Amino acid sequence: MAKTIFSFKLEDVLKKAYDRRCLSKEETIFLLSLEEEEETNQLFHVARSLRQRYFGDKIFLYGFIYFSTYCRNQCAFCIYRAPNKLCQRHRKTENEIMEIARRLAESGVHLIDLTMGEDPLYYLQDNGFKSLVELIGRVKAETGLPVMVSPGVVPKQVLVALADIDIDWYACYQETHNRQLFRCLRPNQSYDSRLEEKYLARELGLLVEEGILAGVGESRIDVAASMQAMRDLGAHQMRVMSFIPQRGSPMSGWPSPPRIYEMIIIAVLRLLFPDRLIPASLDIDGVEGLQERLKAGANVVTSLIPAHMGLAGVAQASLDIDGGYRSVKGVLPLLEGVGLRAATVEDYGHWIHREKDELVKQEICNGIQK
Repeated sequence: MAKTIFSFKLEDVLKKAYDRRCLSKEETIFLLSLEEEEETNQLFHVARSLRQRYFGDKIFLYGFIYFSTYCRNQCAFCIYRAPNKLCQRHRKTENEIMEIARRLAESGVHLIDLTMGEDPLYYLQDNGFKSLVELIGRVKAETGLPVMVSPGVVPKQVLVALADIDIDWYACYQETHNRQLFRCLRPNQSYDSRLEEKYLARELGLLVEEGILAGVGESRIDVAASMQAMRDLGAHQMRVMSFIPQRGSPMSGWPSPPRIYEMIIIAVLRLLFPDRLIPASLDIDGVEGLQERLKAGANVVTSLIPAHMGLAGVAQASLDIDGGYRSVKGVLPLLEGVGLRAATVEDYGHWIHREKDELVKQEICNGIQK
């Protein structure tokens, strides 16, 4: 496919990326369309070289707490969509969340990711998000770690409150930047509201993670457009995850894509954003797929979950959790197996502070220009 449609030479495009020259949209699509093993191996090699240039052999580790699996939305790809009666739901208490957060911190993670569905409980109560903001602040204060919040689209005053207590990250995935496909994946949700929330988070001084799903009907052109949208947003972390069919969802019969597709997207993200954070999620294939994602250029391991705490993942709700494999102890040998190592908490804190300082400078500059 790459050879018949495009006139580019792979070596030229890879050298251009390695030299930090911007790739065109057509060059990005060309890389996303690679099929031959020899070519993809060249792509992965350059991606790893760029990661080494900016991060050395250090990998960041994220602890994950999915504290509420209740959601008001009807996303076609998600097991926790509101109408689904075939999933188990939970709401963790504050004490449970704090215990899990402490265990994650003690295990050596660099960040706590607090994730929930758009739980109606918070939307139906007057000032219902006040307790949530206080809880998130307590997690940061008691663990001493940076915190990422993944609550979906929340009222604007909630983002302001999170910024006021110095929360570090806001994650909210568009899944696709093709508006028509977005409407199919997220029925009755606003494309613009979801995207604008991330711009607001940046303005408030939060680092932002954007993400896409692979294998849900998008084209390579769509993926390239998503990468441009991530650049326009100024995202600090970019995530791709392969679609996994979920029981009780409209897409339960939809196939999961070949994993090489996700690996190529990870590698192209690294070429386009060599100094950004790009996760290797344990939520798709568990520890089995971790090394391949790292070889493609990822530099963050996400979805580390303590065993026997009654927690769930997102796409693979129980994969490798209670066996203890999705833990810092479980993944360290896998990092060593590909010549990598866990960063220190100080390494990650330094990266966070540098990026937040730069974000403040950018917003001041934007304010002056306006």
